Amino acid sequence: MSEQENNSPNWERQALEKVALAAVTEQRKTRQWGIFFKVLTFLYLFVVLFAFMGWMGGSDKVLGKHTALIDLQGVISSDEANADMIMSGLKSAFEDKHTQGVILRINSPGGSPVQAGQIYDEIKRLRAQYPKTPLYVVVDDICASGGYYVAAAADKIYVDKASIVGSIGVLMDGFGFTKAMDKLGVERRLLTAGENKGFLDPFSPADPKQEAFAKTMLAEIHQQFIDVVRKGRGKRLKETPDMFSGLVWSGARSIEMGLADAFGSTDYVAREVIKAEDIVDFTPQEDLASKLAGRLGVSIGKWLNPAAQQPAQLR
Repeated sequence: MSEQENNSPNWERQALEKVALAAVTEQRKTRQWGIFFKVLTFLYLFVVLFAFMGWMGGSDKVLGKHTALIDLQGVISSDEANADMIMSGLKSAFEDKHTQGVILRINSPGGSPVQAGQIYDEIKRLRAQYPKTPLYVVVDDICASGGYYVAAAADKIYVDKASIVGSIGVLMDGFGFTKAMDKLGVERRLLTAGENKGFLDPFSPADPKQEAFAKTMLAEIHQQFIDVVRKGRGKRLKETPDMFSGLVWSGARSIEMGLADAFGSTDYVAREVIKAEDIVDFTPQEDLASKLAGRLGVSIGKWLNPAAQQPAQLR
């Protein structure tokens, strides 16, 4: 047998190993390129999403003197227009050395008296700390209840003639299901430790003592609201018997009543009042993770107790 024939199996084995190694190498490269393009696609979609939602943080800051703007939009609550977010924007606006004045633009039907009170107190604190930097409220469509509670802290309130202003009152709403339960033959089994632990339970008959207690509590919060308005508006306020009844008025009527000061838009106040036409938006933007976490928490809470009595609301 020749030497070539003896080496033939080794040659074939080596050739097969080279082919197998080349195949593995090619598969590895293909997989790596696949991962690369998947990551690239994900990053692209991520950037597009952030750009679409306005979270890219494209700075509109200017170098010179400017008017700082903070938007308070929607229901004032821990979920939507929350105190932490608004106060953060206010603090940044006042701390900026180029800020000539601050505009708090409000378009809100109201909400939590706690959240509104925290924003009000922060405005007062910042105005005392930065006495040369005025804060004006500009009302869009509506500045009612908790929204007006916040506005009362401003140096001046500007409105459109058709804006809705007022609703100085407090409410606590819920439902009663006892009659429906009787028709359906449903029995309520509520066990508590503490005679008032099931306070205003919607599945139990109304308790006159609990209702009276709730009304007293609402009256106390209402008086706090009235005191804030009186303190904030001072001698400008022209009180009427129904001013604190929960009614709302047009922007034009609110000026006559002293609930607002004058007509004016955001651009007008920046240009003619603050004298700094350049507007810089200091409104904080909630990050995606926090927004999803907050909404998930609210959803879980509603799912666990869908008929729970709502807390007192300034709206």
